[in-house]
Amino acid sequence: MSAYDRRDLGLLLLRLGAGGVLAAHGTQKLFGWFGGHGIEGTGQFMESVGYRPGRASATAAGLAETGGGTLLALGLATPGAGAAAAGAMAGASAVHAPNGFFNQEGGYEYAATLALAATGLAIAGPGRLSLDHALGHVLDRGWMVPTALAATAAVTALVVGVRNKRLDEAEKEEGAGLFDEQEALFGE
Repeated sequence: MSAYDRRDLGLLLLRLGAGGVLAAHGTQKLFGWFGGHGIEGTGQFMESVGYRPGRASATAAGLAETGGGTLLALGLATPGAGAAAAGAMAGASAVHAPNGFFNQEGGYEYAATLALAATGLAIAGPGRLSLDHALGHVLDRGWMVPTALAATAAVTALVVGVRNKRLDEAEKEEGAGLFDEQEALFGE
């Protein structure tokens, strides 16, 4: 087996593994498959962690994971697929970041690993064992990589920024409410 064949086989395995996991997670959100909660349950969760509106956020995350993961596994539209999946995982990382890095503590390790794998595939390309290669890389042009990653980074930064601002405001309101309660209790 030549080095070129090994690279293609390695990219195929990485695409199938990361893409399959991403797609499965997305179908949990969209359809409730694999023990997921579907749009309604995921939407309620999204609301609880600051992504509003919850149903729209759940749909966007589910589509990015399911679509991005499926396309990565197939090796089709790899720059856009990798960018979409990475954006969804960056949003998930923001939720888990307060818990630290490691997954066992509820941290962002897992989401960040999937985001990096998706980004790496968007940059490296799908290899010869892919639909992109079979179709002459029509949906996998060099200019598409920075465009897809930059657009996803901008949208993700905006969405996570709005979420963080919303959470900060809620925390300040909660703190002010506690101060008011103390004032009422102690007459200060």
